[in-house]
Amino acid sequence: KEQYYSEQHSSLINKAYQTLLNPLSRGLYLLELNGVEPAQETDSDADSVFLTEIMEINEKLAEPKNEDILEEIETLIKVKQEELTKEVTAAFERDDLQEAKKLLAKMKYFASLEDKLKNKKIPS
Repeated sequence: KEQYYSEQHSSLINKAYQTLLNPLSRGLYLLELNGVEPAQETDSDADSVFLTEIMEINEKLAEPKNEDILEEIETLIKVKQEELTKEVTAAFERDDLQEAKKLLAKMKYFASLEDKLKNKKIPS
């Protein structure tokens, strides 16, 4: 019985650690704690300049594999994620949950781009 409880707690601790480790999942969890629903894909709050930027990066990722372009995209994604993490932290600090929600929606787009990039970099 003790081993069973130990395994259950260990599993919960690992899940909590993984949630808090990543800025996106941590932010989404903080929204949830405050009773704010995260932005859905259908929410059209994202500005057109931002969506155009995402579309351009997606188009570059769709091109034939080019290490220089992939490196450029990787750097861009990293910089954008760091900027958004700082902005979302500031939004939470001033208790602006709606701004945090918008920023986290943008972070989701960059997390998706990062996944696409990782898949593209895997040798086929």
